[in-house]
Amino acid sequence: MLFSLMKFFPFLLLLPVFFFDYAFSESGVVGVGVGYQLMVAVPAEYEMDFKGRAFLVETNQTAPNFRVALSIEAINGKYSCSLEVFLGNVKVWDSGHYSRFYITEKCLLELTMDGDLRLKGPKDRVGWKTGTSGQGVKRLQILRSGNLVLVDAGNNIKWQSFNFPTDVMLWGQQLDIATRLTSSQSNSSLFYYSFEIEDKKVAMYLNYGKLRYSYWGFQPSMNRSITYVKLSSRGLVLFDVKYKKIAQIPSKGVQPLRFLALNNDTGNFGLYYYSPEKGKFEASFQALNSTCDLPISCRPYGVCTFSNSCYCIQLLTNENKGGADCSGQISGGFCNGKEAEMLELDNISSVLKNVTKMVNISKKECADLCLQDCKCAAALYFGNASTDTAECYLYRLVLGLKQVDKGTGFSYMIKVPKGTGKNHERHNVKRWVLVVAGGVDGFIILLIVGGFGYWLVRRRTHTLHSQTSTT
Repeated sequence: MLFSLMKFFPFLLLLPVFFFDYAFSESGVVGVGVGYQLMVAVPAEYEMDFKGRAFLVETNQTAPNFRVALSIEAINGKYSCSLEVFLGNVKVWDSGHYSRFYITEKCLLELTMDGDLRLKGPKDRVGWKTGTSGQGVKRLQILRSGNLVLVDAGNNIKWQSFNFPTDVMLWGQQLDIATRLTSSQSNSSLFYYSFEIEDKKVAMYLNYGKLRYSYWGFQPSMNRSITYVKLSSRGLVLFDVKYKKIAQIPSKGVQPLRFLALNNDTGNFGLYYYSPEKGKFEASFQALNSTCDLPISCRPYGVCTFSNSCYCIQLLTNENKGGADCSGQISGGFCNGKEAEMLELDNISSVLKNVTKMVNISKKECADLCLQDCKCAAALYFGNASTDTAECYLYRLVLGLKQVDKGTGFSYMIKVPKGTGKNHERHNVKRWVLVVAGGVDGFIILLIVGGFGYWLVRRRTHTLHSQTSTT
């Protein structure tokens, strides 16, 4: 998660550190020159949740300021080494965001004499580098904007972290069309999120292998095209090819914004400011405010209910076992000739978009389209008699499901092995989903109604008793 800090060790085992050409510029920018090295010893034994940092340089600003660190982190039974930029305690850039550099014994950061910035492990194994050898690089600097740069003798930028965005966009940073922020792609998860700048919109996507499903978007009016976006003090501003502002996602607070972040756990994105009173960063805007609107609010084959609880479609998990772990059914798995049928669930929809869509077809035709496609796992049908609207969406994932109001016209159909959906079983499954999905809400209402009825009985009994006593 973006703001969570595990076990924190600010002082690592530092082997000899050499500083060459450590300098402040007239603008207060601090950096180190060619020949600089920093070596960190890695713990001999693996310790879960270990996270240690050795800070190199920082900006000369009022806190929270930017700091650059060489970091060691325990991940998946190994130690990862990376170069990171922090704003206060929030990580805003990481050299290992897309590809981890796993090391043993030690990790060395060096700015070589020919201008290449590298991370190296034992036996001089290079795990990451900027590739700037021979370009006249003289210094590594951290600017007041948080941009980590390599510059030559004339202060011309030869490499910058702003050109390699991760999951955070800083104030003043600009992202061009076809650029995106992504969540950390850990080995333990098959999914990752992305915030992307497209020609007609900015949007968020859930990515699974080659599949991409959008779950939030923002478009300028009048179908205007976007050339780039920039984070200002008051919001995310969208510009056209003439550098003219065409739209803005505004901040709802009065404090100036410091960054935009894509949450690695939920897939939500927000605009953040620093609260001096609380001494931490807080969100002044979040794209999604309801738990059930998040792309993975529940596991695959799970339904998010009105009470923001998750329930598995139990009869579909672990065939004939009745399991409720919702796991193991991410794709259809019907491409081997296995016969299938569609199981219909009323008043269930999906937050996932950007899928194959057909219009003006019947529900049966929609179901048949999914059955004919062996990679199709589910179909969402929307029919509105008042507007004469009929839409069909095909999915390869059973994910992002949420309960919707009765009568809204949504019907979700899941592909299951043939025989699972016999008439009486189909009815039972439909009834089970409706009852269980609203079980918590119904239980609460029952308690309230029952309690009120009990109070009325008690009151009437007390009144009769009083009248009898008086008589």
